[in-house]
Amino acid sequence: MRYIYLFLIFIFLVTLFSFVVEEDAVPVREIKVEAPFDVPNITVPDFSMSESFPITDFGAVQGDKDKTSQAIAHAIDEAHKAGGGIVVVPEGEWLTKKIHLKSNVNLHLNEGAVLLFSEKPADYLPAVHTTWEGMECYNYSPLIYAYECENVAITGQGELKAKMEVWEKWFARPPAHMNSLKRLYNLAAKDVPVEERLMVNDSSHLRPQFIQFNRCENILLEGIKITNSPFWVIHPYLSKNVVIRNVEVFAHGHNNDGVDPEMSQNMLIEDCVFDQGDDAIAIKSGRNQDAWRLDTPSKNIVMRNCLVKNGHQLVAIGSELSGGIENVFVDNCEVEEGAQLNHLLFIKTNERRGGYVKNIHVSNIKSGKIDAGILGIETDVLYQWRDLVPTYERRLTPISDIYLTNVASKDVTFISRILAQEELPVKNIWLKNVSAVKVEGENLIHENVQNFHREN
Repeated sequence: MRYIYLFLIFIFLVTLFSFVVEEDAVPVREIKVEAPFDVPNITVPDFSMSESFPITDFGAVQGDKDKTSQAIAHAIDEAHKAGGGIVVVPEGEWLTKKIHLKSNVNLHLNEGAVLLFSEKPADYLPAVHTTWEGMECYNYSPLIYAYECENVAITGQGELKAKMEVWEKWFARPPAHMNSLKRLYNLAAKDVPVEERLMVNDSSHLRPQFIQFNRCENILLEGIKITNSPFWVIHPYLSKNVVIRNVEVFAHGHNNDGVDPEMSQNMLIEDCVFDQGDDAIAIKSGRNQDAWRLDTPSKNIVMRNCLVKNGHQLVAIGSELSGGIENVFVDNCEVEEGAQLNHLLFIKTNERRGGYVKNIHVSNIKSGKIDAGILGIETDVLYQWRDLVPTYERRLTPISDIYLTNVASKDVTFISRILAQEELPVKNIWLKNVSAVKVEGENLIHENVQNFHREN
């Protein structure tokens, strides 16, 4: 009996040691970020001493989607089991299905490497726990998906590219698609368990995100190029400690925002290039009842030294902001001439959202012509939802403490347009040295604004 006890203790210690090695094998490093508010040091994984796992060692074959997908999954498994590793995609074009990352894994694309993602929806099944415009559901897997992971990275000089033959047909929103959205809205409003919100069928056509980090921590995206996307391009969701650096995004499809931080905290986006069919950065924090349940604001988000070649806004906040958004700093960014921007900063909400927006700083921005204006704030933005579904619970959104400094644009329609409710005015807006070469209409168009300051 004594030997049995000793053997069991030995097994326990070996298991414990293996667990510790796996969890601690990839060290993290801290990045200090300066902002007008306190930002905790952001931790990211350091794979500089990690072992490499080339996908060709696991049977990847160019042009063979099945073999390459299996090889990538096998390499990720082995890197994870080793306690950490770099899954290397060599030069060449590699057709693949979905990729699911695991903790302590770095997906690295060598120069000249292209991961080309299949356009077939069946390649992104079975359904996973994800979201659609701020509502949780089970839907097609994002093309690259990480769920409850720590220490994950996508790096290198290669390209992630989505085939679009099917997804671009899904950009349209026919009645069957809108009925599915209405169904999801009602399920979320009534707090139906997420597991029962299956949105994969013949007609829902809820397009997946390209990259989603769902409930993850310590995330690094660096150096890669991303081309095309079915939906939002980079989506950190309920995640902490995210650095997106030297990434170039080109995606001109419907809802092709560049980065959508949602209920995520401690983020740095720097030295990136965005060429979008929608917003460059769209900061969100969930929609209505789902976000009230999850109760997690987006905060401590810094964007700096970025170039926007095209997009609807440099930075949009909302309209899915029901968990609250605070502590955002956008600094030293440029919008190219001809970018067809609507606003530099646009904050949008409606009577269903609740949440809050506060402590938003935008400084040292240069822009070409803007179709609308530099600052826009609107509190009655419902788009097609106004008549599609009811307001189950009315909650207004307090918006305050917005600071714009040293912002220069070419032609605009207005400098600032703020349209708020009489019962909850927007408060504390500061514009310092904010100007345009030409203003086509009124400089300031304001309804229900308190404590607005402008100085040159």
